[in-house]
Amino acid sequence: MTSSNTPAATADIGVIGLAVMGSNLARNLARNGYTVALYNRTHTRTEALVSAHGTEGAFVPAESLADFVTALERPRRVLIMVQAGAATDAVIDEVAPLLDDGDIVIDGGNAQFADTIVRERRLRERGLHFVGAGVSGGEVGALEGPSIMPGGSAESYAALGPLLEKIAAQVDGEPCCTHIGPDGAGHFVKMVHNGIEYADMQLIAEAYDLMRRVLGYTAPQIAAVFREWNRGELESYLIEITAEVLDKVDPVTGKALVDVIVDAAEQKGTGRWTVQSALDLGVPVTGIAEAVFSRALSGSREQRAAARGLTGGDLPSAAEVLGERTADEFVEDIRLALYGSKVVAYSQGFDQIAAGSAEHGWDVDRGALAKIWRGGCIIRARFLNRISAAYAEDPALPALLLAPYFRDAVADALDAWRRVVTTAVRLGVPAPGFATALAYYDGLRAERLPAALTQGQRDYFGAHTYERIDAPAGNKFHVLWSEGGEEVAI
Repeated sequence: MTSSNTPAATADIGVIGLAVMGSNLARNLARNGYTVALYNRTHTRTEALVSAHGTEGAFVPAESLADFVTALERPRRVLIMVQAGAATDAVIDEVAPLLDDGDIVIDGGNAQFADTIVRERRLRERGLHFVGAGVSGGEVGALEGPSIMPGGSAESYAALGPLLEKIAAQVDGEPCCTHIGPDGAGHFVKMVHNGIEYADMQLIAEAYDLMRRVLGYTAPQIAAVFREWNRGELESYLIEITAEVLDKVDPVTGKALVDVIVDAAEQKGTGRWTVQSALDLGVPVTGIAEAVFSRALSGSREQRAAARGLTGGDLPSAAEVLGERTADEFVEDIRLALYGSKVVAYSQGFDQIAAGSAEHGWDVDRGALAKIWRGGCIIRARFLNRISAAYAEDPALPALLLAPYFRDAVADALDAWRRVVTTAVRLGVPAPGFATALAYYDGLRAERLPAALTQGQRDYFGAHTYERIDAPAGNKFHVLWSEGGEEVAI
């Protein structure tokens, strides 16, 4: 098939914004037999795409938005792939007046889900469908098959879903795409997906750091460990690429590339959004929050430089702390700690999805989410099959950690996990992801927490009241602390 320079109502879908992600999605669509209209504010980028990849399928390049819209068959499907925020609003404001009732506008960027809710309502009032679609997999996934998380109306998915399912990654004959729920649901779950990704990456980094600093392993040695782990229950995209990164040699210095990269991790905001949303919902996503804060700490380079003279106390040697444990035994402990902590991070993320779904009335199917995350996306992993099965067995599962498989897996990891956290603390090696995940697990399983004292303090200074264990739930009490100490029912 060849490209055309004459817009006509022949295109199945149009893509606005032809940077890497937009271009690759357009090519993916064309490779799958769809005719794709193209528009970019700088037309030379459109021309470059058609020149380089025009033989991959049918493209209809347009120099104006009017020509772009004219090229689309009804109902028109317009995929916007520009920078989130003001740039997205600007494109919507330009293209919406050119569309007709029933046409569909899709935002495939990493938008704030609250913005998506507003945009969906605004365009619905104009008779248009707005779909906030999370797209995961990076530039390779966009081209070869991403995981796609579309929100919006059921009517819009009926027209758009088959197309998205065809270009999505496929696992066991199933597309990694499903209708998530109304308005902002798609972008919400993509946000939480990215938050889980932050936690997963932090835990992997801590596993690497412990092998490096406690055992003295080289980057290639650690790469070999990760490759071995990727053959078992930890098999995942992130474990796979970790080995690749650690094996990479810097051609300038001859050192491992990881040793010449500045140790300051950057972030684009979705992790922060996840934590902010969790705070609003009252969901303790401690693993994700710790990962976000760890990136922030790594980026505080001036503070860290000033603090390098601070004492770590009277630290023992690694040999003293490890005792009779061999290096292989400690590596196995780290593997188990990584798996246990990973389960906690995913459990917390799915808790947040459940809470967000309840808050906004989205009715998100967590088991279906686990299925579409098995391929294409950054957090794809073998154990997502286990998560999907857990929610299939009990869709109302109170916490992923309570599913029989994960309960047993964490129990098997627990002793090793505690040894790893204790070893890190004794040697002054920061392992906040492992430690906070373990603390969350212990807090969740505790019969009684010190929050009782917290409530007593709150009642003392602010008359915030408390409940009693020997009174019906919901009954409130207050002590007249400054008036003789009598307890009264409220």
